[in-house]
Amino acid sequence: MPTPNITNIQHPLIQHKLTLMRDSNTPSAEFRQLLREISHLMAYEVCRDLETEMVQINTPLEAMASPKLKGKKLCLVSILRAGNGLLEGMLELVPLARVGHIGLYRDPETLNPVQYYLKLPDQIDMRLTIVVDPMLATGHSAIAAVQRLKENGASHIKFVCLLAAPEGIDAFASAHPDVPIYTAAIDRELNDHGYIMPGLGDAGDRIYGTK
Repeated sequence: MPTPNITNIQHPLIQHKLTLMRDSNTPSAEFRQLLREISHLMAYEVCRDLETEMVQINTPLEAMASPKLKGKKLCLVSILRAGNGLLEGMLELVPLARVGHIGLYRDPETLNPVQYYLKLPDQIDMRLTIVVDPMLATGHSAIAAVQRLKENGASHIKFVCLLAAPEGIDAFASAHPDVPIYTAAIDRELNDHGYIMPGLGDAGDRIYGTK
């Protein structure tokens, strides 16, 4: 089993907001806002190693060389539907990013992912691709999503989630050892239904107020 390449982001603001999200009494509107705020904060860590190049500009006082992002705009790929909750905050930080969507749902019997939608930006092979989904539980959906991206040419990929279970981390690292994982918490385990424990429930349902 490959050693997982995982970054557990322990910033106090993120952990505080995550505690509020875990609370079963937190309503959907507040849950969505907290998720947007956390994703905004997580994006700083995820984008820490973006390449820059020096460019010449004129300030109101003088000319100078200053750093600017280099290369193609990065690509954010949301695993529908819950991934859109993380996508919102990251887009606020990098509004010029290209956006892709992968539609996957978990078969309730096998827990395996079934694809129903795929739309990606062009030249994805030349972009850093950041895949977002709040939960890395069994890992099946994340593994399948990253595999679809690789089949479409993506080679520089990161995976970002709010919560991860040890089982999902191990499965993902085994399938995609070249893809780093960024998360705000590593929880205890999965239950018999494939939910993260203690977790925060079904992220999609809590974002959109459905059951």
